[in-house]
Amino acid sequence: MQPARTEERHDNAKGLDVMRPEIALRLLAAGQQEAAKAVDRAIEPISAAARLAADSLASGGRLAYAGAGSSGLMAMADALELPGTYGIAREQIAILIAGGAASLTDLAGGYEDDMELARFDVRGAGIGAGDCLISVSASGFTPYAIAAAEEARTRGARIIAMANNAGAPLLQAADVAILIETPPEIVSGSTRMGAGTAQKIAFNMFSTMIGIHLGHVLDGHMVNLRADNIKLRGRAIRIVCDITRVTAAEAERLLDLAGGSVKLAILLASGARDAAHAEHALERADHNLRRAIAIVQA
Repeated sequence: MQPARTEERHDNAKGLDVMRPEIALRLLAAGQQEAAKAVDRAIEPISAAARLAADSLASGGRLAYAGAGSSGLMAMADALELPGTYGIAREQIAILIAGGAASLTDLAGGYEDDMELARFDVRGAGIGAGDCLISVSASGFTPYAIAAAEEARTRGARIIAMANNAGAPLLQAADVAILIETPPEIVSGSTRMGAGTAQKIAFNMFSTMIGIHLGHVLDGHMVNLRADNIKLRGRAIRIVCDITRVTAAEAERLLDLAGGSVKLAILLASGARDAAHAEHALERADHNLRRAIAIVQA
């Protein structure tokens, strides 16, 4: 059988182990950059995937991420950031990584071959109709990722698949298939490198587009962030200042009136009579801040 492209040897890697470190590092950097460019060819499916996921979340469904090994870690990192960055309810996000918590201290490879474990994890998370699952695997042949997607589809969920090899089984039965066809790795088969970098970029784009679709981004600001530490409280103040041109002191006062909600604070600064009026406008606008501002200023 022809080996997957992610398992092939890179043409420039001969003698890698005896190169001067600076030369080897330049080669490694070039490999990462070359892999990153592959994401450009996946713009349309990433767009479709973000729309599918956003629709599930907007209708009260959940977004589940599934994967094994390095790909699973990329998926988990994206999932964990969504509540803090875009204020998406933690209970709307599910993370299925082969091996569970054990994989966070020892990324043992055996878990990725366990299809029954994947099915168990999907059932245990209660993934079903109205939900969306994104399953990721660099090779696209990983049994855990394939079985998770199959089980979730059987239970009525919509499926997004991400892989780095054309024709991979994982991509075949997905509602949206994201192929990021990265070149062979500088260290053959080490897909935590180029393939992982490309996956991380794709996940960043995917989740950011979800935030935009849900109305949680305005002019490049994350207006639904969860300001639960000093740094993020300061960021929330700066966001309110930048969008409404009020002083920092006024932004802080409005955030207090709004219970820490950046969106509500902006609406108060934009003409809402009180927090209740701002909340009503936000509800009418389906939580899209730009439309809510138009409502309070009408």
